[in-house]
Order: sequence, then C-alpha cells, then structure tokens
Amino acid sequence: QVELVESGGGEVQAGGSLRLSCTASGRTYNMAWFRQAPGKERENVAAISWSGADTYYADSVKDRFTITRNSGENAMTLHMSGLRSEDTAVYYCAGTKYYYSSYVTGIDYDYWGQGTQVTVSS
Repeated sequence: QVELVESGGGEVQAGGSLRLSCTASGRTYNMAWFRQAPGKERENVAAISWSGADTYYADSVKDRFTITRNSGENAMTLHMSGLRSEDTAVYYCAGTKYYYSSYVTGIDYDYWGQGTQVTVSS
C-alpha cells in the first residue's frame, strides 16, 4: 500500500500564498489535490498526469493555483496564491495505482493522504 504524506498547510491572510507538497512512499501515476470545507462536498481542485505535462484546475482556483511535478516523480506541489477565505479547507493529496496517460479528469484515485489544514483569514 502506497502512503501519501502532505505538508505545507497552515494559516495565511487573504491575498497571501502557501505551498503544499505531497510525497508518495511508492509508485503512483496520476496525482491530484482535493479539498473539503466543513459542510461541503469534497472538491477536486487540481490534478496532474504522470509526465507532468497535463493538468486540470477547478474553475474556482484557475489562475491562482499551480500544480507541478517532475516527470515520473512520486511527488507533487500545489502553489496557491491570491488566497481567499473560501479556500479554507482540509486539502488532501491523492494518487492512482494505474497509468492514465494524459487523462486528468474522470479518474478514480486509489491512494489518499491524511489531509492538511489550510486556513485563510480575512
């Protein structure tokens, strides 16, 4: 079983930036960040292919968040800027057991991290 470990969460003022990192203990192909705020459904905010060449962003974070990974590495980073109070949530890292080529949506993730809290204060 592959374990995912997130780091980099914390509290920041509105308009500020944070960087989240996720490292897998073994091979994982597609990776993604999800978030869940209290009383809300879990949301896929960003995803990236194994090569790092293909990415997906939710409309709510487009142009503010950037997901990156080096090709074939079992780790990724989420750079978040222009943070808003509505970005407050627990952020989860996810990874796949299987290779999905360039697809970054409609994917079932097999591995999940424990989550890291991001709090944006206004």
